[in-house]
Amino acid sequence: MTKMDMPQACQRRRVVLPDMPDAHPAWVEAAQAEEGGEGEVISFTVYGEPTAQGRPRFARMGNHVKAYDPAKSHDYKQYVRAAALEVRPDKPLEGAIALTVTVFKSIPKSFSKKKTAEAVGGGIQPITRPDLDNIIKGIKDALKGVIWGDDSQVVSIFASKWYSENPRVEVTVDGRCKS
Repeated sequence: MTKMDMPQACQRRRVVLPDMPDAHPAWVEAAQAEEGGEGEVISFTVYGEPTAQGRPRFARMGNHVKAYDPAKSHDYKQYVRAAALEVRPDKPLEGAIALTVTVFKSIPKSFSKKKTAEAVGGGIQPITRPDLDNIIKGIKDALKGVIWGDDSQVVSIFASKWYSENPRVEVTVDGRCKS
């Protein structure tokens, strides 16, 4: 059984990024930093089809208008939060944070066998909805107060979208980032 097939909602591991051909130099430097430095690297996987942050909905409550998340966005944030709670640090990370989000969408059933093989091999990337930035917004909202104190601490984001037979989102938070 591979890590990808594990039924666990999350897993914590050290991440080594220098092998990534398109890794930002700051990420490579952070990945090569000595163990035991300030901050830490937290990684976890959210299994299932990625969901984008939806537009807020509004409801009138007497003389006030209240904004709320759509049910699908709210449920996905709760799922991400539950996954993050399993690997959260003793106290929220402080200082500058680098965030890596790798989204794996399921392969469309309309793809031929040849196109499916190409998609699994990384030759085809999804250019369909949901937008990558909307997926990141939902994840950042879910991690606020669990992994970090405020979204403003995220100073660097590296994100990508891929096809996979096992849809999921892999999140890495690096608290060793130098701003």
